[in-house]
Amino acid sequence: MNTKQEIVEKIKKILLGLGVKKPQVQLDIPAHVKMGDYSSSVAMVCAKELNKKPIELAEEIKSKLVSNNTLGLLKIEVVNPGFINFFFDKNYFGDVVKEVILEKEGYGKSDSLGAKKIMVEFTDPNPFKEFHIGHLMSNTIGESISRIIIARGAEVKRACYQGDVGLHVAKAIWDLLKKEIYIVRDVRQSASAYVAGSELYESSSIIKGEVDEVNKKIYSRTDEIINKLYDQGKKVSLDYFETIYKKLGTKFDYYFFESEVGVFGQETVEKNLPNIFEGSEGAVVFKGEKYDPTLHTRVFINKDGLPTYEAKELGLAKIKYDRYPYDESVVITGNEINEYFRVLLKAMSLIFPDLAKKTKHLSHGMLRLPTGKMSSRTGKVITAESLILEVQEKILEKMKDREISDDKKKEISEIIAIGALKYSILKQTTGKDIIFDFDKSLSFEGDSGPYLQYATVRANSILKKVENIKLKVESEIPENWTTTNLERLLERFPSVVERAGTEYAPSHVATYLIELAGEFNSFYASHKIIDETDPTSPYRLALTQAFVHVMTSGLNLLGIKVPSQM
Repeated sequence: MNTKQEIVEKIKKILLGLGVKKPQVQLDIPAHVKMGDYSSSVAMVCAKELNKKPIELAEEIKSKLVSNNTLGLLKIEVVNPGFINFFFDKNYFGDVVKEVILEKEGYGKSDSLGAKKIMVEFTDPNPFKEFHIGHLMSNTIGESISRIIIARGAEVKRACYQGDVGLHVAKAIWDLLKKEIYIVRDVRQSASAYVAGSELYESSSIIKGEVDEVNKKIYSRTDEIINKLYDQGKKVSLDYFETIYKKLGTKFDYYFFESEVGVFGQETVEKNLPNIFEGSEGAVVFKGEKYDPTLHTRVFINKDGLPTYEAKELGLAKIKYDRYPYDESVVITGNEINEYFRVLLKAMSLIFPDLAKKTKHLSHGMLRLPTGKMSSRTGKVITAESLILEVQEKILEKMKDREISDDKKKEISEIIAIGALKYSILKQTTGKDIIFDFDKSLSFEGDSGPYLQYATVRANSILKKVENIKLKVESEIPENWTTTNLERLLERFPSVVERAGTEYAPSHVATYLIELAGEFNSFYASHKIIDETDPTSPYRLALTQAFVHVMTSGLNLLGIKVPSQM
């Protein structure tokens, strides 16, 4: 049992002794380190049950804790309206530093999820379209959430669900046929064909009918020329996507396709006619408002007898479970389908109730540049690849005077560029829209990914310097040492990871790392870390090493690499 758990248990015992029936005690991290290392509002929660004022109950709890202080506490403070703040002594933090150095990047990990099986579905780019910055956003969030869940002890399988059939494919293939193109060479070609097909689709009933006919033949696989274009276009797209996944640091365990889940989804809908689904003007619909006035009607099988996204998603949930019997399925999408997903979950709850309970939908906002919104249908798309290259070029410009080989500059600049983009996405609350600011996001000072990478690289360079001198890293606390805020922040990392995991919010890790990096920079500015004449120098080096471990681990949770130099 660690110190925090001991405090919780002792407070519970005190409250039970005072007459509280079921005391719930929680230690929270205060907004500022001056307010203590941990704080509890339990006195305000339980005061009414004991007919006492919160401040009086807080003082009583403090008095009983102080009278038997074997907790390694420096002091306990009570502040209005009834908070109890706990300050730990330097030996406690010395043990934390030892633990970090011993566990290295393992520090902060736990088994709080107890080997729970979780499937996380994210990214979901569609073949025949380009991988745009919306997919970059989904990939960044999904990868980070996967890593945070793994850090809490769960077994995670990453899944990617792709729309390899549907009108977008039919529009692309129709345009290729019209232009007498029978070989798909790259994604740009198929994406341009999709844009052209989309522009003409609504222009006349004849073209619309032709595209719809192509769509039916894609499903039925009855036309050899269409089959060849389809198979080539799909392969080219999937190979292209893999190059981006590798660059972003994602490796999927499962790939699911609409062509694969659509048949089962349609069968599932048809089996539940007319009890759950019903016919409507030649289509099959689910009337969500019958079950909840805040829901609406969605089409599950269209007038052409083809399954819609809704039917496919229904089939996907079951096929996912058959492939990997998950305890929880996390689905990450853009927030534009929030209302649609609510209807889907209601339909799922009536057909696959256990799977509906296991499904958690997380939605994110849009990633925008100052130029505005994008649309794959009109061709005004900012691809993830082009954005990474643009950021990389700006970084290379900053690095032009560095005496580093061109190959090394390219490698480092890509790591920094991807880190800058990922941090810009993850520092925000997941549901919010983001406008990517080039200058702020590439700054080596302040709230940015490069700032975090630079702080880690600089700390690493300090540790490399002592390899050639007699000075050693020593985690034993010097006698005259006063606990620093750097130690306090290092101690909080496991709690931050736990909170980020329970709330599915990587922003907690991002915010923490900025605070930690700032505290290390202040520590670096006010303490001479390498000093062979100073007896505290070995411990300062230990703090630096602990900082590197936590920063590296925290950045890894965000999917951000640390370059060898900057």
